[in-house]
Formats: sequence, structure tokens, C-alpha cells
Amino acid sequence: MASDDRPLRAPRSSANGITWLLVILLFLMAAYLWRDYRRGNSALHNPGAQERPIEPRGDLAEDEKSTIALFKEAAPSVVHITSLAVQRDPLSLDVFGIPQGTGSGFIWDDNGYVVTSYHVIEKAGAFKVTLADRSEWDAQIVGVAPDKDVAVLKIDAPQDKLSPILLGASENLQVGQKVFAIGNPFGLDQTLTTGVISGLGREILSVTKRPIQGVIQTDAAVNPGNSGGPLLDSAGRLIGVNTAIYSPSGANAGIGFAVPVDTVHWIVPQIIRHGKVERVGMGITIWDDQVTANLKIKGVLVNQVIENGPAAKAGIVPTKRVNNRHIPGDLIIAVNGKPVNNSLDLFRLLDQYKAGETVTLTIDRHGTEKQVPVTLGVLE
Repeated sequence: MASDDRPLRAPRSSANGITWLLVILLFLMAAYLWRDYRRGNSALHNPGAQERPIEPRGDLAEDEKSTIALFKEAAPSVVHITSLAVQRDPLSLDVFGIPQGTGSGFIWDDNGYVVTSYHVIEKAGAFKVTLADRSEWDAQIVGVAPDKDVAVLKIDAPQDKLSPILLGASENLQVGQKVFAIGNPFGLDQTLTTGVISGLGREILSVTKRPIQGVIQTDAAVNPGNSGGPLLDSAGRLIGVNTAIYSPSGANAGIGFAVPVDTVHWIVPQIIRHGKVERVGMGITIWDDQVTANLKIKGVLVNQVIENGPAAKAGIVPTKRVNNRHIPGDLIIAVNGKPVNNSLDLFRLLDQYKAGETVTLTIDRHGTEKQVPVTLGVLE
């Protein structure tokens, strides 16, 4: 009997059953997933959602009202200063200004004088002042006091646009007092930051490396662009001019400084009257502190004595050069009995006196101490 070599096959009815079973399973899985999707969407969205009612706030707290009133009162006195680098078009020969930096300032009086920080306008050739009403005015430089980081500009705006700032005093400030800084940080419109006085009697160096004494330290945010703007007390009075931030990044890090208003108050009128501040001194030049450090001595070594100046009249001896060898001059070691270890000590002490006043210098002249009275004068 012949054998059948054809492969065995499943019955057709069995194969169809398996196919339909798979189809049913897939359908059930799809239905299950669709149900979960619809449930999820129904949990996320509610077609009947309505706006919630707004809860009435009630009255502002008294300290909030006070801060708002202070800002409204003081803001018109604060200005935005744009420093311009002056260039000349090589084709038309027209002069134009390119914005190079911004800062803040405030209106000093109704004659159009504006006070700011010296470093805000230090390297510029022209200036624009924007008032609180957004009107722009060309400004002229009246004078500067780099040693105190103060500068005065003038604009020819009508008096009805000028709102002079209220002046306070800084001699009786206390740590913990509330303070308010208004300025234009990062070129933004006027902003208000608040804080407290966190330190008094601080000292920072000006751009001329002279010490600025009695500086106010605050934790109110003083960012780039705030420089030159006012630091106010809770009565809205000027108590300082924001001048510096102690921060590696340049952004506020909780330590800002302001030149005290008592310093500004005697500097600004002098600039307005004479275009400069009378510098009081003895009429000497001194050696760099590094020289005395290398010699391992403390004090300020006199280099030159200006002819007919106060020091020359008092007999102060300068450094001399004989046969290509320097013979040191007098070494100033005290002023009115207060020790002088370096040039900062000397500047700090002399800043306390006015022209015409006499101070007694303690000097070391080749190993011999002497007391020399010197009547201070105005330096050119």
C-alpha cells in the first residue's frame, strides 16, 4: 500500500478559532485602555468649571501704606542717568553719543542740579538725564569730587518738572533703622528696595584710592544701576547716596554702601559754587606705602614739599637726592597725637579739618622725634 508523504495540517476550523480568539483579546485590551484614557481625561478636565470669587482684601497694613506713600513722594526726585561715549561720524563729521552705562541720581534743587556718584559719569563724554515723567534732558557736568565719589550735573528743565529731594542727616542714624533705596537697576524703571542699616562708620576706597569715611552699610538691595541713587530713611529724607556693592558678581549680596548725606551736604554746595571741592592739605607729596613697608617702618614718608605751601612754611623736610643717593625726608607718625601708620591713616585724619586750622605733626627726622605745627591750606 503506498504511503502519503504530505505534511500533516491542522484542521481549518481550529486555525480560524485561534485567529478569532486573538482578535477578541486585542479588542478587549483596546477597550480597557480606552476606558482608562477616558477616566484620566475626565479627572483632569471639568467642563462645568467656573471662576472662583475674589476674596476682599481689606485695608493695607500701616507699614505698607507708609512705604507706598514714601515711594510716591520720593520717586519724582529720582532720575535715570545715561552716560554717553561721544564719537564723530567720519563721513558727515556729526557728533553723536553711544550709550555706555547707566546709573541713578536725584534732583538737588529747583535750579536743575542733579547729584549722582562720580563713578557713574567718570568715563563719559556726555550725559542724558531721564526724569520720572520720562522726559529726557541733556546734562552738563558742573563738577566732581572723586575722593568722595560725588558728582553734580545740571539740566535746563522747567521748575514745574523738578522735585528736589528732602534732605535728612546721617550723624544720628542707628543700626536697625529701616532704609529705602530708589534707583534704576539694570536699566529698569524706578524700583524700590527696602532693608535696614546693618552697619555705620564703615570705610571704603574711592576711585582715587582715598578713604571715604562714615559710610552707611545696608542690606537693602543695591544693584548695578542703583549707584548714585538715594538711600532714604522712613520719613523719606535723603540719608546717603548709594555708591557700591560688595559682591564678586556685581549683583546684590546683602551688603551695600552709601556715602553719608552729611558728607554730600557740604560737598555739593562747594561744587555748585566753584565747580570743585576745596581740598585741604599740607602741600606735600608722599612715598607709596610699599616703600615704608619695604623699609619695615610705620608712618608716611615725605617725598616732596611744595614751595610756599603749608608744610614748607612749617619747615617739613622733603626727601633729597645727593650723589645719586636718596636721603629720606621727614616721617610723619602722628597727627594731633593720633598714630599714622600709612597714607590712609593720614588722609583719614586730615579729612576732619578745614583750611586755616592748625594740626600738630609728630615726625621722625633721622631718628629724632619732633612736634611740628602746620596750618592747613587749600590745595590747587
